[in-house]
Amino acid sequence: MVTGQERTAVVIEDDVDVRNLLAAILNEAGFHAVPAATGIEGINAVRQHQPILTTLDVSLPGIDGFEVARRIRSFSDTYVIMLSARNEEIDTLMGLDAGADDYLTKPFRPRELRARIEAMMRRRKTMWSRHPSRPEGDVNNATPLVVAATPAPTPDTTAADSTGWLTHNGLRINGDMWLCDLDGAPVELTRSEFDLLLTLMAGKRRVISKDTLALELRGETSGAYVSDSDRRAVEVHMANLRRKLSDNATSPRYIETVRGVGYRIAEPRVR
Repeated sequence: MVTGQERTAVVIEDDVDVRNLLAAILNEAGFHAVPAATGIEGINAVRQHQPILTTLDVSLPGIDGFEVARRIRSFSDTYVIMLSARNEEIDTLMGLDAGADDYLTKPFRPRELRARIEAMMRRRKTMWSRHPSRPEGDVNNATPLVVAATPAPTPDTTAADSTGWLTHNGLRINGDMWLCDLDGAPVELTRSEFDLLLTLMAGKRRVISKDTLALELRGETSGAYVSDSDRRAVEVHMANLRRKLSDNATSPRYIETVRGVGYRIAEPRVR
């Protein structure tokens, strides 16, 4: 749990009853909930309050939730849970592709939303345990995950150097600094994408199953239940990662798919 600081969440929902319910759930979970009735109001609220968490309805007046998610992702790494009455797989995929970290269909049980929120907070707690020297308040002022261009270290392997950087084929990631770059250029990643990439890089050439990656996103240990939807979410996040890294799935430089099992970092290349 974050201490010494109020946890802020933005609720973007046009239905006043649902908006009040979400605010009550979040308040009970220890958040200060900031309501917004339209997509534009929500974008402005995220920009102003820099929340840890944002709940986002898909069907909004004006611009829909997918476009709202894309605009939020241009300046914030708030954890986005998209809520919708649409339960088709394509809607879930569109939400994750737009930049959402999680997707929950309506009607939902309050305890299910609480479980998603608690999983997100467990991931935060794990991150701070990796690098406790970083003030937790930094996340509320965070911009998308980037790092200024700097020369890549050599040799180019997935072993961490003395400053905590993992490198592979020109790609670098630092779990302590929460930063990533590719051939010296900044890479913008969502929280989920960053966590998945960091897990793969730390695993070197070890194959990591979709179930393990899904549990990593939920902040849970092995043995917990993983649904087909959880596995599909991992696939979507991986597809988004590949697109941002301009990685060819048939001849990967960074992320290799092991069919029927999961993923691993691709073979090192001589530079």
